[in-house]
Order: sequence, then structure tokens, then C-alpha cells
Amino acid sequence: MMKSLNPALNENVFRNEASLSSSKSMTIQGTVNKTALLLVIVIATAAITWNKFFNGVDVNGLMIIGGIVGLISALITIFKKNFAHITAPIYAASQGLFLGGLSAFFEMKYPGIVIQAIGLTFCTLFSLLAAYKSGVIRATENFKLGVFAATGALGVFYILSFVLSMFGINIPLIHSNGIFGIGFSVFVVVIAALNLVMDFDFIESGERMGAPKHMEWYSAFGLMVTLIWLYIEVLRLLAKLQSRRD
Repeated sequence: MMKSLNPALNENVFRNEASLSSSKSMTIQGTVNKTALLLVIVIATAAITWNKFFNGVDVNGLMIIGGIVGLISALITIFKKNFAHITAPIYAASQGLFLGGLSAFFEMKYPGIVIQAIGLTFCTLFSLLAAYKSGVIRATENFKLGVFAATGALGVFYILSFVLSMFGINIPLIHSNGIFGIGFSVFVVVIAALNLVMDFDFIESGERMGAPKHMEWYSAFGLMVTLIWLYIEVLRLLAKLQSRRD
């Protein structure tokens, strides 16, 4: 069976955790509640770097710390799932610091872009959730295979781009505001959005398979990973579109 490419969310994770625990089982509602709490944490810490930025304070240090702590806490969460009630909020707080500074930078350059990106991200989330719950979109094996392949290809591409950049070789087309650059961003946004459907499916599987209660935190963390990725890609796409008008 095809797994989610999101390492935080796949059926083997739920199956293994269920076999290791006899605790109270996770529920979708519990996961929703914890996801909402993580979102509040992200917004609260993002406000810190956002306000500092517009008050003339250099937030690069806070953004770097947020990025590093976010990566470390994400890795700990993935390998120590029963610590998710501690590490997931740390991840949310650190990512908020990073996102607040990043969002402020784009907002200064393109006023109004952040509220547009937030609106599009949540509209995408709720629209796909409604489509998934109504059966309009189904996480079939072919669907999973397609999203898995596309996400994997993007991952390899980003790694390759990073390695090449270390040698001073850049791929300017994907970062440009030309047709190719915008098309690439649209593709990435679509893939990030479709990963939400994968996440919905695996969270539902966790409840169905009787995963332990602490997996609600772990599932909320996994969903946050996808949401943050989607928001950043929407922000980048909007920036490319607005730069064409300047």
C-alpha cells in the first residue's frame, strides 16, 4: 500500500503505535483541537518577529533560530512520537518565529500579500477537507501514487538545487516571475494542496486503526508541516504574480 510522503503521517506509523500501546485511542476531533492549538502558537510567535521587523529590529537571528529549532524538533517528533505533546508545540513556536519574519519581508515589498496568502491557504484547506469528506476527492491508490511521485520529484529537485547553489550554480527560471517560474510555483502549490488530502486520509486511518491518544499531537504536527509548506508556496506564487505588475 502506498504511504504518505509526509514522514509524519503514514499508516505504518499508526499501526506500529497502536501495537505498542493500550492507551485511550486517538480521535479526529482530538486531532482537530490540537491542530487548532498549534495554529494559535504559530500565530502568536509569528507576531513577535512580525512586530519587531516593522519596528526596525533585525529579525534574521530569530528567523535562523526558529528554522534550526523547528528542524530539530521536527526530527525528534518523527522519531519519538510519544514526545509529540512537547515537541509539536516547540515546532509550532519556532516555525512561527521564522514565518513571522518571512511574511513581514514579503508584506513590506508587496503590501496586502500576507492576508491574501493566509486566506488562500485556509480556503484551500477547508475546500479540500469538504471535498474529501463528501467523497468528491478520494485518496485512491492511483491518487496516492501520483502525489507520492510528484512530491518525491520535487524533493529531489530541491535537494539538487541546494547542492548546485553551494557551487554557485543557480536555476533562475524557477525563481523568476516569467511564465515558467509562475507555472512551477502553481505546480508546487497544487502538490502541496494535494498532500493535505493524503494527510486527511491517514489521520482518518489513525482513528480507524485505534492509534493511541498521543498520536493526536503527532497527527496535528504532521498536518502543520503540510500547512506551513502550502502557505510558503502560496506566498511565493503571489509574490511572483505581483512582481509582474510592478
